[in-house]
Amino acid sequence: MTALLLLAAPLVPLLLLGAMAWPGLRDRAATLIWAAPLPGLACAVFATPDAALVVDARLRLGLALDAPGALLLGAASLLWCAAGVYARAYLAGPGFTRFAAWWLATLSGSMGVFVAADLVGFYLAFTLASLPAWGLVIHDRTAQALRAGALYVLLAVLGEAALLAGFALLAASSPGESLAIADVLRAIGASPLRDVTIALLVTGFGLKAGLVPLHVWLPIAHPAAPMPASAVLSGAIIKAGVIGLLRFLPVGATPAGWGEALVVIGFVTAFWGVALGIAQRNPKAVLAYSSVSQMGVVAAAFGMGIAAGMAATPVAVAFYALHHVLAKGALFLAVGVAAASGGAARFAVLVPAVVLALGFGGLPLTGGWLAKEAVKGELGAGVVGLLAAASAAGSTLLMLHFVRRLSFAADGAARPALALLLPWLALAAASVLLPWVLFPGALPSVLAPDALLKAMLPVLVGAALVLPLARWGARVPEPPQGDIIVLARHLRGVTARCGDALARAESALRAWPAAGLALLVLTLALGVALAAR
Repeated sequence: MTALLLLAAPLVPLLLLGAMAWPGLRDRAATLIWAAPLPGLACAVFATPDAALVVDARLRLGLALDAPGALLLGAASLLWCAAGVYARAYLAGPGFTRFAAWWLATLSGSMGVFVAADLVGFYLAFTLASLPAWGLVIHDRTAQALRAGALYVLLAVLGEAALLAGFALLAASSPGESLAIADVLRAIGASPLRDVTIALLVTGFGLKAGLVPLHVWLPIAHPAAPMPASAVLSGAIIKAGVIGLLRFLPVGATPAGWGEALVVIGFVTAFWGVALGIAQRNPKAVLAYSSVSQMGVVAAAFGMGIAAGMAATPVAVAFYALHHVLAKGALFLAVGVAAASGGAARFAVLVPAVVLALGFGGLPLTGGWLAKEAVKGELGAGVVGLLAAASAAGSTLLMLHFVRRLSFAADGAARPALALLLPWLALAAASVLLPWVLFPGALPSVLAPDALLKAMLPVLVGAALVLPLARWGARVPEPPQGDIIVLARHLRGVTARCGDALARAESALRAWPAAGLALLVLTLALGVALAAR
């Protein structure tokens, strides 16, 4: 039974996709996209611990599921189910079958990355979770969507290239024929290209997870994509990067220096997401930058676990990411519900949204609070603890800013369709209740009064900053969605002008007898300028 569940998780979406090739089955298969993740959910719930299925004994190709993978697979399956129900109502029309085809292909990859146990299977699943999502991003066929899709697929291909190179180095350093992830990682410590391999892996997985400066696809793709697509992109697809980091940078075998690097990258990402997000006006862009910030916290917690050699870190980080899957997916769905709500129906959106928003800051008794308590061992002391608390305050401010922008989206006295409202409320409830069921720590210790008061402090600080932001935030210029890449486009023109000026200066200096050294300096500067173009 376990083997069948492991196989069914990525295979059932592909079978439904294949059924869409027959005109008579196309529409019916498309309406079943909500059911396609159910085998993945069953696998997460019923598969035995450390379940495995070996397909090729010589190369050790196969599928497996460990505790972190089960947590993320179950959460992602719930999100895909809820978003599938939502998508049927939100995108009803002649273009829905096309959307469903891209959806099912992406879903198969999303399920596959959590159960793949070898380099070949993981790479294929990761690619399937990345490239078909282009069709989800561009579904509306607007100019904004097409530009976002072009950037998304470009960065996805770059990430795939980095991973392919890293996997090739992993396979080359392994002494045997096995391509099982566990086997190839045993030999990486003795590889002369160990650090190059790890750098390639961090680049590929960091791009998918949205770590700065590789995050730019998130704030560009999310505002352009349809609401259910944004929900799974931010909630589930970026977790392919998280599970990749957990799988390929094992605690105890990864050098502590790389853990420290992840801590730095993580906190830069966390604060970058807050700083850019609070200046956004589009609620979906705010959520995108919130995802960037939250993935920064994930990277920082994982990096601290690597640096300190904490064996429990992968489960703790996966639990933190589980909450993000559910809560962030729910909030993206809330944007669509809010746009169709008004009057009393508005409270069905705003009240749960406030609870989820404060949960990201660590409001006691919410799922987000339990998520932060799960990584308290990694992020709860010293300078790192202060940075984590500041990040929680920033998340509170950012998410309350999102709720404020969401309230502007309400529409008169309209009432949302139940097919939109129920998936949103179910996912919101799961994001609050499920962490209580799966919490990996001891609940009595986190429920102590002093622990609750300590958790409440960052939330109060972040909430206190909302009033100044509401009063003076409109004066802050809205950064372009995609920030760094937009800035790079402007700098390209400046660089071109600098290069021309340096070339003219070089010609003038040729007339000076003592200009040899100056010419060398200018030549080097010109080379740098041209390389940056």
